[in-house]
Amino acid sequence: MARANLGSTLVIANPASHSGKGAAGAEVVRRFFQTCASATTAFDLQLTEATGDAEQLAAGATGRDTVVAVGGDGVIHEVVCGLMRIDTAQRPRLAVVPLGSGNDYARTLHLTANDPERALAELLGGGERLLDVGHVTSDLCPEGSYFTESLSFGLDAAIAIDTTRRRAQGTRQEGSGLFATSAIRLAARASKGYACTATVDDEEPLELTSLIFAVLNGPTYGGGFRICPSADPTDGQLDLCYNVRQPMMPHLMALLGLARFGRHTHSRMVRLRRMRTARVQFHDDVPCQIDGEELPGTSFGIEVVPGALRVLVSRDFSW
Repeated sequence: MARANLGSTLVIANPASHSGKGAAGAEVVRRFFQTCASATTAFDLQLTEATGDAEQLAAGATGRDTVVAVGGDGVIHEVVCGLMRIDTAQRPRLAVVPLGSGNDYARTLHLTANDPERALAELLGGGERLLDVGHVTSDLCPEGSYFTESLSFGLDAAIAIDTTRRRAQGTRQEGSGLFATSAIRLAARASKGYACTATVDDEEPLELTSLIFAVLNGPTYGGGFRICPSADPTDGQLDLCYNVRQPMMPHLMALLGLARFGRHTHSRMVRLRRMRTARVQFHDDVPCQIDGEELPGTSFGIEVVPGALRVLVSRDFSW
C-alpha cells in the first residue's frame, strides 16, 4: 500500500533503456498506477523518443506534485535538468524507477534496479528527502548542466563516455563489467594524463596531470565503482577524488580494480576531499562526462546546489 498519495503525477519513461526493456518497464508502471488508485490523484505517462525529450517534459511539469523518471541514469539526468528549470516553490518532487545498465543514482537512493514493481514498492514505502545536486558550466556550454551523481574528467570520463557509446551500439555487457572492459581498452591511450590547473573552494591552485578528477554527489559511478565511498547527497557538499601521482600501467590497472570496492582511497596516488566549488582549466581538450553524458570544453566551473530536490527514497536510505 502507498504510504502517501503522490498527487498529480507525470511519469517520464525511456522505452529504449536497458537494451529496450524500458518499454515493458513503463507498462508495468502504467498498470500499477491504473490499479492502485490510492497512489495518485491523477497520472500521465509520456514516452521519450529522442535525446532531450525527458528534460523538456520535466521542465513543463509545473503544477504536478511528482515526476517519476523511468529509465537509466541518462533519463534521470535529463529529468533533473528539466526540474531544475522550474522555480523552487513550484518544483515537483522526483521519484525514480531505475531501468538501466549503470543505475548509480538508484544505488545512492537505495532502490532496487531493473525490477519496477519492487522499486515502486520501495518508493511508496519509503520517505522524502531533500538532496543536493551539482552544477557545471564550461567555456563551450556557458548555460551549464546539472548532475545527480557524477562529473569527471580524464581517463575515467573517457571510459564512461565509451560505455555510453557501447550501450547505444547494443552491447550485452552491463554495470561494472562494461566499465572494466572499457577501462582495459582505453587505459593505455589516456595514461599520460591531462594537464590542468584546479582551484577548489578558492584555495591555492593545484597544478595537476589528471588521470582522474571526479566530482561525486553519491558514492558510485561506472555501474558501482565506489570512487568516493563517503559521498553524502544530503550534506551540502560534493566529494572530489583526484590523482596526485602518475602510476605506471600495472599500478593504474590495479588502482582501477581497487576502486570497484572503494579500496583505492588508501593509495598514495590519489586524494579525496569535500568541496563546494571548483574551477578547472585544462591546457588541451579533455574527455568530460556528466552522469554518463559527454560535456565539451576545456574550462569548467563546478558548484553544489544544496537541498535542491525533494526526492522519494527507500526507507533503507541511511544518510
